Amino acid sequence: MTTKVSTFLWFQKDGEKAAKFYASVIPGAKVVDVRRSGSAVGPWKKGQIYAATVKIGGAEYICFNGGPHQKLNQSVSIFVECKNQKELDTIWNKLVKGGRPIACGWLEDRFGLSWQLVPASLGKMLTAKDAKAAGRAMAAMMDMVKLDEAALKKAFANR
Repeated sequence: MTTKVSTFLWFQKDGEKAAKFYASVIPGAKVVDVRRSGSAVGPWKKGQIYAATVKIGGAEYICFNGGPHQKLNQSVSIFVECKNQKELDTIWNKLVKGGRPIACGWLEDRFGLSWQLVPASLGKMLTAKDAKAAGRAMAAMMDMVKLDEAALKKAFANR
């Protein structure tokens, strides 16, 4: 048997809501498990949901209802490489609603989880052998909040 690895995200109380929301926002994502307490243990009543697992892009994220002891912060984010600007805009607009934009393609959703949304083309621009072109793309990205693929390509090409 292969060792299973999942990312564990600590939510105050809305883990199941977050998991369902992410499954509705990210193409191909789905909730794959919901866990209920079998007895009154810890902070949960018998039958109360304490975790929900959502599968996004092949990775599983356990959304745990852990209470106020720990809080999500920007040191952990989910990185989403979008196939085009339309997909980036669609996902961004859904995730940022009730949350807040940050910078350079980052946002925090209404549950406090940080996300990075980037166009798939950005990686090639930033790792190009032409260091000046890569630098222009990086500088353009640093001036953006939500990333604009056309503007990044324009900066890369120096147009």
